[in-house]
Amino acid sequence: MHADVHHLLHAARAAELQSQTTEFPLPRTALRTRVGRTLVVVGLRLTGESRETAATAPRTSAIRTA
Repeated sequence: MHADVHHLLHAARAAELQSQTTEFPLPRTALRTRVGRTLVVVGLRLTGESRETAATAPRTSAIRTA
């Protein structure tokens, strides 16, 4: 396919998709808020687990050297 024809088809399809998105706008702030909260909860769970794991690990000073 010639590059000019490909570019014209791409521009037409992009314009069509852009018009469809303006017809049905998504509530972006609500989605961003939910994703942000989910990431915070996951991060807190991961840090909580690592603290518990670190607290139960043996200390190097408690290990006797022969």
